[in-house]
Amino acid sequence: MNIHEYQAKSILKQFGVAVPEGIVAENVEEAIEAAKKIREKTGVETWAVKAQIHAGGRGKGGGVKIAKSMDEVKKYAEDIIGMNLITHQTGPKGKKVNKVLIEQSIYYPGESKIQEFYMSVLLNRAAGRNIIMYSTEGGMDIETVAEKTPHLIFKEEIDPKVGIQAFQARKIAFNLGLDGAAFKDMVKFVIALYNAYEKSDSSLFEINPVFKTSDNKIFAADAKVNLDDNALYRHPDYAIMRDLDEEDPNEIEAGKYNLNFVKLDGNVGCMVNGAGLAMATMDIIKLAGGDPANFLDVGGSANAQTVEAGFRIILKDPNVKAILINIFGGIVRCDRVAQGVVDAYKAIGTINVPVIVRLQGTNAAEGKMLIDKSGLKVHSAITLQEAADLVKQLVQ
Repeated sequence: MNIHEYQAKSILKQFGVAVPEGIVAENVEEAIEAAKKIREKTGVETWAVKAQIHAGGRGKGGGVKIAKSMDEVKKYAEDIIGMNLITHQTGPKGKKVNKVLIEQSIYYPGESKIQEFYMSVLLNRAAGRNIIMYSTEGGMDIETVAEKTPHLIFKEEIDPKVGIQAFQARKIAFNLGLDGAAFKDMVKFVIALYNAYEKSDSSLFEINPVFKTSDNKIFAADAKVNLDDNALYRHPDYAIMRDLDEEDPNEIEAGKYNLNFVKLDGNVGCMVNGAGLAMATMDIIKLAGGDPANFLDVGGSANAQTVEAGFRIILKDPNVKAILINIFGGIVRCDRVAQGVVDAYKAIGTINVPVIVRLQGTNAAEGKMLIDKSGLKVHSAITLQEAADLVKQLVQ
């Protein structure tokens, strides 16, 4: 589950990770009041006004501004709240900004001595261990750093049996070229960050940049946190952080029926049981000259209700020219899915795109018979190749 920057920083703060003072605001009046409260607490006269959306690259899109007066706080809040922010991660449609984070600026006198680093904590699946990935090149896209200067990216594996050790945190601070007070502060920062990642059951922490101020203090200037959905039952206080306004409405609807749905940009809708089969189905569609319009896994408990819900979600996409249903009957019975297709067809009414159904496995023959006898305009296939040929024929 993705969360906003201000929510991510609230989690970091719980575990002792240093973050700038900040308050979220949903309108201009709240933004001004937040700036006043931050000034009273910190004494700063400069604030960052930061758009809160689930996407990176906000600064380049005009969603992050530095205000040097209350008038500028007001102006930037007016400009950013309600704007349609387009970044390299939002796509051309962009995202509407509903709230901003008002934050103390940490770019104070002595700016020539500041430094920006990159740091993330994530799982190395190949090694079965968490790793801390870090670089001296903070404040820029880590992909660009990896491509152009890969020697500037460092990795530190953490043994899950013992957790992060002090010598590892010191090694990270040393590789970042720090000394003195900044070195000590970075050691504390790294240990707190890793503990926050582990205890919050997150799948990703990305801090870009980790900021060293002119007086050698270390802050998480930005924060991207992905929480593990499967662990949210342990963190009810995190579960309520979910912002449905930031999610695709079709994906939200699919979740209500326990469907795993991801919207794509193609022209062939897919309904499959099992993630591996779904990926193979998307490959066969591509080889047949089509493009997958979605990833939709109905799981092992497909029935008429879930199949109908899947149909309705797929058909909301005007780009869909055909629908391919590819079911392997292992846990789920093919005849049950076939009945679901027939019932869904009748419940929805007119379906103006061709539907291809491939059933294999438990009760596949019975399922095919149900579809063939239904009188519906449904194309049956036995093999993947037959399904691919039908996709090519019908899409073209």
